[in-house]
Amino acid sequence: MIATEPPAARMPALDRRTLLKGGLLGLGAAGVPVAAQGRAIGFTHGVASGEPGPARVLLWTRFVGAQDRPLEFEVSESLDFARQLAGGTVSASAENDWCVKAFAEGLEPGRWYYYRFTAPDGSHSDIGRTKTLPVGATEKFRMATFSCSNIGFGWFNAYAHAAADGDFDCVLHLGDYFYEYGPGTYPSSEQAQPGRILFPASETVSLADYRLRFATYRADADLRRLHQLYPMISGWDDHESTNDSWEGGAQNHQPDSEGEWSVRKAAAIKAYREWMPVSDEPWAAYEVGDLATLFRLETRLTARAEQFSFGDILSGKTSAEDAMAALIAFREGDYRDTGRELLGMRQQAWLSGGLKRSAGAGKPWQVLVQQVLMGNLATAPSLAEGLPGDLPDYIRQRILAGAMASRAELPLNMDAWDGYPAARDRVFKAALEANANLVSLAGDTHNAWAFDLDHAGERVGVEFGVQSVTSPGLESYASHIASDRLERETVAHNRQLKWMDGSRRGYMAVELTPGSASCEFRFLSSVREKGASVSATKRVTTLAGNRMLDVG
Repeated sequence: MIATEPPAARMPALDRRTLLKGGLLGLGAAGVPVAAQGRAIGFTHGVASGEPGPARVLLWTRFVGAQDRPLEFEVSESLDFARQLAGGTVSASAENDWCVKAFAEGLEPGRWYYYRFTAPDGSHSDIGRTKTLPVGATEKFRMATFSCSNIGFGWFNAYAHAAADGDFDCVLHLGDYFYEYGPGTYPSSEQAQPGRILFPASETVSLADYRLRFATYRADADLRRLHQLYPMISGWDDHESTNDSWEGGAQNHQPDSEGEWSVRKAAAIKAYREWMPVSDEPWAAYEVGDLATLFRLETRLTARAEQFSFGDILSGKTSAEDAMAALIAFREGDYRDTGRELLGMRQQAWLSGGLKRSAGAGKPWQVLVQQVLMGNLATAPSLAEGLPGDLPDYIRQRILAGAMASRAELPLNMDAWDGYPAARDRVFKAALEANANLVSLAGDTHNAWAFDLDHAGERVGVEFGVQSVTSPGLESYASHIASDRLERETVAHNRQLKWMDGSRRGYMAVELTPGSASCEFRFLSSVREKGASVSATKRVTTLAGNRMLDVG
């Protein structure tokens, strides 16, 4: 049964004056000029829900006041709230940037509910719709899956399409919910979509910066509507802190000018947990009746070792022979270091135990809700042949380095699981020992992928890698290569890779049934035209127990 949709709220035009007057700056009272605080009151960013379980759901809103305010929340099965089924009180305060979260308890499994918040003056938030997870026999579960939504590159048409679809049980966001860069960086001024205003007008470094970036993104009407209609299970990737972050630092963090990494990391985490409908647990499991267990992993800030760099490996090498020798020495040495972590010991032990319990209970699917590709991916060396003379040097060097690494039997992306082979082996061994049917859901790359996963000759499961909401993909730097050639030669070169799309934006509709797990990749006709629709789809399926894909 699909519940009736609550009405959408009308959003004001986004500009700095509106942000200030509406309290949308996300700075908390301490960060807003006194003159602005007087009008910075009320519900500012709609509602959201997340962390679904069989008997509870986490509810979220934001209410700005001149001082702390208690808010009442109520849950009902009808839009008129004639009968309250759950409720409680929570306080909105500047300490948490006026964001509030509360679990609605005592709900029934597998049911749609409506919820709203009420302020002391009697004003109401938007009405939200949410759903609990099922218990027992479950014939179908559908998830809209997203990653990499950079507001500067275009409109969030993927969010709008999924919100209008109406046939999902929940939404997954696999990271890069926003990007940390300042205006003119990524996208450049030439690439930026007119009308997509970015605040702050600088890179996000401080707590106030991260809050303001969240406020800017959450003022988008399509993202707001998506949150209003579905519970979301989400986890950060790197851009919610900064590019290529790891436990002890990041590629895009400069301590000399941006301070201690630990301070910036703590600010990013605090803002994320304020503004998102998430618990404070870094990882979590969600039981979908007798059908599946979803494991939300944390692969970024808890235990990740620093990424390897091909630039460091090849530094000072002046000949192709020396470069290849260095790559081979690296492959046989540091690359195989068994001590390098992505999940860390605690999370790995939790996941291993969860896989055993889920498979032991007879659930056909064990789903990893995580950030980066697990499948092996290397550059096809043939793509480095016949490069045009007018190709920008940085693109030429990237392609040539990728081809050389591939010849040395090394992967393309050291920021993915490919850069942490021992950590990946631990997950795959745990899955095999549990007799699990692994389905990995991954984001990060901006492109669409379908992999068979195996370990030491044994099938482990499959992976669906989601294309971005707006961020540009391979077509942005390999425009000299026709998309069909790029895809054909990349698939041919990578044994585990069964299908890919390297040029289109959108999202995945993932469906689980007792007999199959399928992914429909949905591609939008444009991100530069607001309201653009889905123009193409691709369906990929795996049957329960097969641990391999049928790509059609």
